[in-house]
Amino acid sequence: MTQRAQTELVLCVRVTTLYRLERLSKWITGSPATTQHAQDQFTLNSLYSKGFNATRTHAETPMSSAGSAQIPMPIETMNRFRISALAALVVLVGSLGAQSPQSTNAPAEPRPVSLDALVEEIRDRHPELAFYRAEVAAARAGVRGARQWENPELSVEVGSKRVWDRGRGATLGDGAVWSVALAQPFEWPGRVALRKAIANQQIEMAELGLAQFQAALANRARTLGRSVVAAQEQADATDEVAERFQALLAVLVQRDPAGVTPVLDQRIIEAHAITLSRQAAEARRAVQASLIEINQLRGLPAATPLAIEGALTVATNLPPLSLLLDVAATNNFDIRLRQAELAQQGFQVQLARNERYPRVTLAPFYAAEKANDEQRIVGLGVSLPLPLWHQNRAGVEVAAARQQQAEASLRTICLEVERQVTGHALALETRLKEMARWRSDAPRQLREAAILADEHYRLGAVPVTTYLEMQTRYLEALEAVLATRAEAIEHRQQLELLLGVALDSLPAR
Repeated sequence: MTQRAQTELVLCVRVTTLYRLERLSKWITGSPATTQHAQDQFTLNSLYSKGFNATRTHAETPMSSAGSAQIPMPIETMNRFRISALAALVVLVGSLGAQSPQSTNAPAEPRPVSLDALVEEIRDRHPELAFYRAEVAAARAGVRGARQWENPELSVEVGSKRVWDRGRGATLGDGAVWSVALAQPFEWPGRVALRKAIANQQIEMAELGLAQFQAALANRARTLGRSVVAAQEQADATDEVAERFQALLAVLVQRDPAGVTPVLDQRIIEAHAITLSRQAAEARRAVQASLIEINQLRGLPAATPLAIEGALTVATNLPPLSLLLDVAATNNFDIRLRQAELAQQGFQVQLARNERYPRVTLAPFYAAEKANDEQRIVGLGVSLPLPLWHQNRAGVEVAAARQQQAEASLRTICLEVERQVTGHALALETRLKEMARWRSDAPRQLREAAILADEHYRLGAVPVTTYLEMQTRYLEALEAVLATRAEAIEHRQQLELLLGVALDSLPAR
């Protein structure tokens, strides 16, 4: 049955029930039967027009039809029978109404997204990625500009010439004079290659910056996603215990307290229920805050519905520290950036030294004049600046100082990366040893113990202190387990970000 047909059938049965109720009440009271209400009759007519006959009624009499055997039945028995049948019909209508759709405009639940798919989406759609991609494009354009020659310079001269005899003062002739020259500057050998090398290093640095940002973005997305999973699990457990307290309170308030102790126990449970409700609300708020940031990383509105599926699973493989340090020394993004910067500064020093030599300009020219006679001149001009006062010594010193700064920065970042790798590796090892001492099903057993304590407290088998202690310890233990797993995952992710490779690709101890 389709959704529309089910809805119309429920409406039809409801209207028929109202009609039967009215007729039954009139028949019991002895008053004459009346017609349906205008609204119900209008609904029935609309259903008739659609071809439904479920509401068709026939004239009924208190007794059976003519020609059949009539068995006398007491009025009270017949009334009870009809009221029971009518009550069963009302229950049937209520169940059908509960199954019918309440609203077609209710917002659909978002489809759960896996953490890996969410990370890939963020790496592709984050708005700030356009900045780093534009930086790479600008660096590539810089390479094209570094290898280009300077444009030649065209010069044209036009004038007039008069020739006369100084002795006699007579004019010998007048005419036009003009010349054309094309000057092309040429860099000192090796200068263009150095500029191209500097531009190539800029491309490498821009690409490393993009890769580092994508890795940091994926790390942040995984951290937020796992925090959502942990906070959601903590909130669900807290809600479960809080609802357990509320259900117990609903039972306790119906009992007559025999003394002050039951009243105090009831107030203690009520206080714990209020505290747990607030803790659950705080966990929900943490989930919402993380989801808002995730949506912003996705480049979507902050209020976009999102559901993340997954669990806090921690991989237990940890390579030796010496291997981690070696991999970080070659693959760490910061170290590679400093190495590229140092190489670039080395090219800058060489370029500054090369710029001490002048640039040569060759200019072929053609000149002609017509005055007393006609002359044509073809030649080649050479020009270059004389390095008398400016020999670019200051530029060489500045470039050398920048190179020393790059070397110091590289040594500093190597020490910093070593410290961070060592710290995260030792912290991860500590968390793994701590989790190794736990039972794998400890949270499930604690939850079952909390449910068992609730059941036995209702039976009076355990005191209220044991009941409350079990519920509280269950939530605290679950919070400790989730926090330890989250910290281990965070240390592992930081190690992968520092190493530039996944830990699963390295051999374990």
